[in-house]
Amino acid sequence: MDVPEIDLTDPAVLHDPYAAYAQVREQSAVVRLLVPGFDPFWAVTRHEEARAMLADPRMRIEESSFMRPDVPEHCRPYLRTMSETNGAEHARLRRLVAPAFTPRRAAEFAGRVERIVEGLLDELPEREPVDLLDRFAKPLAIDVICELVGIPPADRPRWREYGAAIAAGHGEQFGRAIPAIIDDARSAIAATKAMGDARSANAATEAEPGGGLLADLARVVEEDGDRLSDDELITMVWLLVLAGQTPANLIANAVATLLAHPGQLAALRADPALMPRAVDELARWSPPQPMTVPRFAAEDVEIGGVPIPKGQPVTVSVASANRDPRVFDDPDRLDLTREPGPHLGFGHGPHFCVGASLARVQTGIALGALLRRFPGLALAGEAAYLPDPGTRRLASLPVTLRPAG
Repeated sequence: MDVPEIDLTDPAVLHDPYAAYAQVREQSAVVRLLVPGFDPFWAVTRHEEARAMLADPRMRIEESSFMRPDVPEHCRPYLRTMSETNGAEHARLRRLVAPAFTPRRAAEFAGRVERIVEGLLDELPEREPVDLLDRFAKPLAIDVICELVGIPPADRPRWREYGAAIAAGHGEQFGRAIPAIIDDARSAIAATKAMGDARSANAATEAEPGGGLLADLARVVEEDGDRLSDDELITMVWLLVLAGQTPANLIANAVATLLAHPGQLAALRADPALMPRAVDELARWSPPQPMTVPRFAAEDVEIGGVPIPKGQPVTVSVASANRDPRVFDDPDRLDLTREPGPHLGFGHGPHFCVGASLARVQTGIALGALLRRFPGLALAGEAAYLPDPGTRRLASLPVTLRPAG
């Protein structure tokens, strides 16, 4: 059958992927994506079919789903994170880490996120334009990870450098950052275990909300005695650093979106209780990851009437599925009062983002503090998105702050 095609390097697609997918979504639930230098691959455009694909055990994430950076040999095992596993292996790791990422744990962590947010905002110059992406959103993401992992304050400036290198996604600094992150993660885990050995693991310690993530993960032992190994804990820290770029871009995208929709911004200022809904609507409207990690068909499958041969890569166009009119009323309208719907901004199925609750809390706190402290917040230049079909992220976010008083 004839399937529509989208050239991901087309300037029109890069500028407005939502319009590009809207043109083909009504023709087919699946399209072919073209990228020069690569074989064509498939993308699911409709919401129902996208959810089904992401939950289908026949669609497997493989090593080739990811582009491997060039790192020393001893670092390579740690790059295979939970995100790359399937079936029983994935279920085991998810079962062990999930208790540290529940909505309750995210809510308990909120006070520590608030302190980080306020500290970063205190450092911003109030009388001159500032790049809110580089000076706030990116350092916030890595500072929260440091707080989660238990990195000492004296070491955090170095971790900000790691975060900046990983956010760039390539280059010499990127290559040097990975071994350093792994070495520092190993040291943090050793310090956490030494601290745990020094005090008894009584009930009060177990329930203490101020405990670090590594301490939580190191304490978890299943009834069958299974627990995370030190190598798995190190790999988890690397995954946190990678995943931490998502809330950084979500926060920046959200600020740019709100500033482009003054009516919605005014509504949120007038009713801060809208924030939880607003975060989900902003994640639906401008998701930092407009496409999911490709899955590979373990056998011949059919998606939306389109046959997909065994071994073929398939992604979900989150940008398209999140604006499917079959699921979302008036989907191209930003509406912060919208009832939270089943958007795919955090994925779906076995690989649904395990840190979604924390990302929501972090984003809500960051936006709330910005709007409260800077009622005159305004763009000071163009908020331009990078020409990258794989991520929806800004090159910079220049703003003037204009604090109250």
